[in-house]
Amino acid sequence: MKQLNIYIRIIAGIGLMLVSMISLAQQDPQFTQYMYNMSVINPAYATGELDILNIGGMYRTQWVGMEGAPRTASFFAHTPLSNRTEAGLSFTNDNIGDVVNETNIFADFAYVIPVGVDSKLSFGAKAGVSFYNANFDGFILQSGNVNNGLDVAFNENIGQTFPNLGFGAFFFKDNFYLGFSAPNILSRKHLETENGISATGTENVHYFFTGGYVFDINPNLKFKPAFMTKAVTGAPLSLDITANVLFNEKVEAGLAYRLDDAVSALVNFRVTPAMRIGYAYDYTTSNLGDFNSGSHEIFILWDIDLLGLKGGYDRSPRFF
Repeated sequence: MKQLNIYIRIIAGIGLMLVSMISLAQQDPQFTQYMYNMSVINPAYATGELDILNIGGMYRTQWVGMEGAPRTASFFAHTPLSNRTEAGLSFTNDNIGDVVNETNIFADFAYVIPVGVDSKLSFGAKAGVSFYNANFDGFILQSGNVNNGLDVAFNENIGQTFPNLGFGAFFFKDNFYLGFSAPNILSRKHLETENGISATGTENVHYFFTGGYVFDINPNLKFKPAFMTKAVTGAPLSLDITANVLFNEKVEAGLAYRLDDAVSALVNFRVTPAMRIGYAYDYTTSNLGDFNSGSHEIFILWDIDLLGLKGGYDRSPRFF
């Protein structure tokens, strides 16, 4: 138990350091249902469900109705290789106004250490590539000119490929988790100085601190608070706080608040013992709310019994 408390203090200490950071630019995609997209955020995420392949996908359209609004798609698949190891793949595509398109493809690996009777601590790493493309064909400047050479930053389309790495730590039980991660740790420049004019686009490292708990109200009702903190140089700290209620382990609904940005409504359904689908709507509370009708996000989770031995999936519910 003493060793377990040390692990918790280490992770919590890292989170406090994160909260104290200043001068933080949000560039990684935003997710409202982050607790069901954890593999993309944290390579240490593990379930420990032997012989089960966990597959998930999420699609988000942000700031609907706004010119150039982002659209994001993510996918992951992972499975335990043994009692101590878990591996998988994760994919994210972020499209901004059909001009900027970034795709990240990673192989993930996690090593799980038992730290108590029913508690585990995992450490994970990502390795993969990031494809960055910017297409300025037909790009209209505010002056009304199209590729007329007035701004050399838009003279040529850009296509670049970057190697990337990520790391994470994840402490979890059946009803609780804390995680800290940096899914892309290699900073990179997209645009360079041209013709004496500085036109540099730099993507910085994003840090995530996440947590969640399941309170048993009664046998048919559970309360599931969760949070996600995201920090990066050049932008304010991003904080999501979510409160969901789970009914009969089949229907889940709740509300979320993103600091100085949005309030959200969430719902998901366990349509079969192996499949869960969900939807979230964000109402923008910042100044951008005057220019869009909100954001929409859907997800699907699917657990595949690789050996066909678990029948009707009579096992502990997958809460996160």
